[in-house]
Amino acid sequence: MSLSIRNQIPGTVTSVTAGEAMATVKARLDGGQEVTAAVTVDAVKDLGLAEGTAVRAMVKSTDVSLATGPVSGLSIRNRIPGTVTGITAGAAMATVHVAVEGGGVLTAAVTRDAVTELGLTTGSAVVALIKATELSLATV
Repeated sequence: MSLSIRNQIPGTVTSVTAGEAMATVKARLDGGQEVTAAVTVDAVKDLGLAEGTAVRAMVKSTDVSLATGPVSGLSIRNRIPGTVTGITAGAAMATVHVAVEGGGVLTAAVTRDAVTELGLTTGSAVVALIKATELSLATV
């Protein structure tokens, strides 16, 4: 199966906390970062997600936000530090490539205005912000 989702980082499930309909699944990415995905309980069962399961954390580039420093007071669970490795800017939107600390690459689709206002250039330190509800998991 091929997917249009460019952001796919391998990891391992570290915990599953199931509720009535939804579950939070924590995974340690191969680079060492911990991420949280909110998925349905049915998905946990169908994929056989449990501690030790190898997964691929996936997120669309349009669901990745960028900050230029640590952010507090947010409900966003996934805050992954990295460094901008490249920017491709169009008339309205830009694609920002971020090397994640410890390995892996994320792509963020942001407005061209955001790139300018944040002063993003190659080498800029950033924090990728991803809501747990926007992070998908696939078994490997």
